[in-house]
Amino acid sequence: MTIRTTQTVVRFSSPFQLPGFDALQPAGDYRVDQDEELIEVLSRLAWRRVGAFVHLPAIGMSGQTHQMVPIGPADLEAALEKDQQQP
Repeated sequence: MTIRTTQTVVRFSSPFQLPGFDALQPAGDYRVDQDEELIEVLSRLAWRRVGAFVHLPAIGMSGQTHQMVPIGPADLEAALEKDQQQP
C-alpha cells in the first residue's frame, strides 16, 4: 500500500475549537498534514484521505512547545466553513 503526505496551510479568521482539542485556538495560519493512501479503481489511480494532523501553535506564533494533533478531515472542513461564514 502506497501512502503519501501532503502539506497545506489553512487560515482561521476567528478563534476556533475542534473535537479533541483541549482549548480554543487563536485565529491564524496553521499547517496541516494529510495522509492519503493509493487505491486502484478500474485501471485508474485515486487517493483516499486516511488521516490529518494540525500543527500547533499557529504559524508565526511563539509557544513553548510545538505539536502535531490528529484531526478528523471532516471536522477540519466544517470548522473552516464555519469560520468563513462569520462576519
